[in-house]
Amino acid sequence: MDRRKFLRSVALTGAAITTMKDADAMSILSQSFQTSNATAKYDLVAVMGGEPEAMFRKAIEEMGGMKNFINKGDKVCIKPNIGWDQPVEMAANTNPKLVAEIIKHCFEAGASEVRVFDHTCDDWRKSYANSGIEEAAKRAGAEVLPAHQESYYKTVSIPKGRNLKSAKIHQAIVDSDKWINVPVLKNHGGAQLTISMKNYMGIVWDRGFFHANDLQQCIADICTYEKRPVLNIVDAYRLMKTSGPRGKSLSDVVLSKGLFMSQDIVAVDTAAANFFNQAREMPLENVAHIAKAQQLGLGTMELDKLNIRRVRI
Repeated sequence: MDRRKFLRSVALTGAAITTMKDADAMSILSQSFQTSNATAKYDLVAVMGGEPEAMFRKAIEEMGGMKNFINKGDKVCIKPNIGWDQPVEMAANTNPKLVAEIIKHCFEAGASEVRVFDHTCDDWRKSYANSGIEEAAKRAGAEVLPAHQESYYKTVSIPKGRNLKSAKIHQAIVDSDKWINVPVLKNHGGAQLTISMKNYMGIVWDRGFFHANDLQQCIADICTYEKRPVLNIVDAYRLMKTSGPRGKSLSDVVLSKGLFMSQDIVAVDTAAANFFNQAREMPLENVAHIAKAQQLGLGTMELDKLNIRRVRI
């Protein structure tokens, strides 16, 4: 589905995304969004207009509840973006309110433990603290793990990768029963956009190989790792439209109040990329890892063939 068709399908208004200064005047939704309860599990859920935790609660309800994905006794790993020593207003990292709400639902579904980590780019202690995620995750009962030493990672095979045939992946992912991928939607200088697939680069140690051997292909390749996330939850509450992935000022950020959820990593990134186009033009072909992942059989970019639930709060 091309960008225009997608935008029509989610029925966004012309004033889809506003600047931080114009937040009170935000008009991201139209009346065509449905609010009744779902009667079936959907391939993809898009929720608009609420606070991060409220949008998640609605999305997971539409997907049938967290018990559809987490079983009693599961050891769960949640992987947000915590890469940057930036406050929540900069939208460089996943929103801590969203992370805390996901943890809460994992425990309610019966998880025996929940662990949270990211291989940060800035100093990990500062990133964990200033993002607000460390405090929020611990308050919700999760264990927050460091990821700044190579000894925390285990070499695994990536047999279906084209350029990437092995990688060192954080032990928290390797040892988990289930993991949940929680990226923030934002601009990225190298990959063009960072969404669910790009968020995988925070589970690996040896990222230098990616940049030296076709970044877009390696992003797709790492997603073929046999332990896939049971959910991809894209935080689009605030959207960094320029100067990514770290951001420079609040002028880089728009308040977009969106959330996308799917088990199909290609579909959810396609939907989120199209949504990003409301803030800044970003041709889908420029985000080449999405199409490369489809070629590897990781999901579909053909959103019109999916059962999609669109909800307004």
